[in-house]
Amino acid sequence: MDRRSFLRKSVGTAGSILCWNSWLPGLSAAELPADITAMSATELSSAISARHVSCAEVMQAYLARIRRYNPVYNAIVGEVDDSELLQQARSADLALSRGEYRGWMHGMPHAVKDLAAVRGLIHTSASPMYADRVAEQDSPMVARLRGSGAIFVGKTNSPEFGLGSQTYNPVFGATGSAYDPDLTAGGSSGGAASALGTQMVPVADGSDMMGSVRNPGAFNNVIGFRPSASQSDGERSLSASGPMGRNTEDTIQLLHTMTGVERGAYARLELPDLRIGWLGDLQHYLAVEPGILGLCEANLEVLEEEGVIVTHATLPMDPALLWLSWTTLRHASRQRMEAFYHDPATHQLLKPELIWEIEQGLGLTNEDMQVADVLREELYKAVAGLFERYDFLVLPSSQVFPFDKNIHWPAQINGQQMDTYHRWMEVVVLASLAGLPVVNVPAGFDADGRPMGMQVIGPYGADKRVLEFALAYEALVPYLEQRPQLVATR
Repeated sequence: MDRRSFLRKSVGTAGSILCWNSWLPGLSAAELPADITAMSATELSSAISARHVSCAEVMQAYLARIRRYNPVYNAIVGEVDDSELLQQARSADLALSRGEYRGWMHGMPHAVKDLAAVRGLIHTSASPMYADRVAEQDSPMVARLRGSGAIFVGKTNSPEFGLGSQTYNPVFGATGSAYDPDLTAGGSSGGAASALGTQMVPVADGSDMMGSVRNPGAFNNVIGFRPSASQSDGERSLSASGPMGRNTEDTIQLLHTMTGVERGAYARLELPDLRIGWLGDLQHYLAVEPGILGLCEANLEVLEEEGVIVTHATLPMDPALLWLSWTTLRHASRQRMEAFYHDPATHQLLKPELIWEIEQGLGLTNEDMQVADVLREELYKAVAGLFERYDFLVLPSSQVFPFDKNIHWPAQINGQQMDTYHRWMEVVVLASLAGLPVVNVPAGFDADGRPMGMQVIGPYGADKRVLEFALAYEALVPYLEQRPQLVATR
């Protein structure tokens, strides 16, 4: 099998790990196959370790794609100089020639969400206060990525301090969806999802407090996974770091690296007799743009054809109480930013939504916090009861399709006014507040080609099972194969 055949076969053989023992000579940049960037991350990893492609060739292919498309989509920021990256790639090749293999990401380009520190790279947190900050050391997660062989090409764009499900900020501007650069990529991991959907990176790391890997996953037709929240003194964290991939297999690989925890072999979940509780719009509580529920329900029908038992489920507590608990706890978490609020020099640099959140936090009482905690405990019990009847709970990943990236957030849905800048993403609160593992899987496209996704939620700690369901679901639907028609530099 020649080199080009290998690349064509690897692109068309999803989920397989392909290895050959022969090394084929490198090609010049002009002859480099365009489809190197179309290979899945696991396929690319195998090709590099088997030395069917060199790290330098991989870097050249990705840099060419970044230079062509990133000026339009604005997904990657703080880019590292090409000559430096190519030198790092050549060093990775030399290491391989000496038998030194750093890990599954050996020589693979990677861009880290601009909320995490990468030694020597900008670390702005998308805030003008930190526009010139350069990280002096890696965050623990980034250190694991580096230890696995990743080469950092830059950062991925985020909203200021990660606030909001629309990726825009005064430092770098707005990020466009891989399927239409005039529409938002979602957020806060919007740069990560757009870079992934446009194939400017093989995999992408994100973080999720209020849908920040699920919403951009949906808006860019990629997989986004939020793991079970970590616990401290019995309390589950409101946020979690999570991987994103062009398929579930890649997402699983990155999850292991990000967490430093291997969870053994994964296999597609057997679908017959699985029980799914379809929560939809929470019995008309949520305002949802027309077409979204229909896309999700069509995919549930596909699952039913495979023997899955799908039932309309009811959340056994008032969703409005979840919102009360969620916003109280979220506002309380902003109190650590109080110093920025009180300092006139930094106050003027904060986005209005952040100022509002800090002010809401300043007004909280001990009684408010107690009520929020009681409601959260009620939710834990409610979802535990639901999981006695269902294996998974399913909701849309967003209440709206991707919208104009020049709009900061939707003011209304179906004529219903959104009273806060994040109310339009209320659909993600259940999993976030309960700290449950949840994956965004693709749900398809509307008539205008705008992508949408579904949240598949599992019981606390059932991360592996949730991802194994995603593996099975992915094999049934064609959406991940529907790549965007990209717009090159204008």
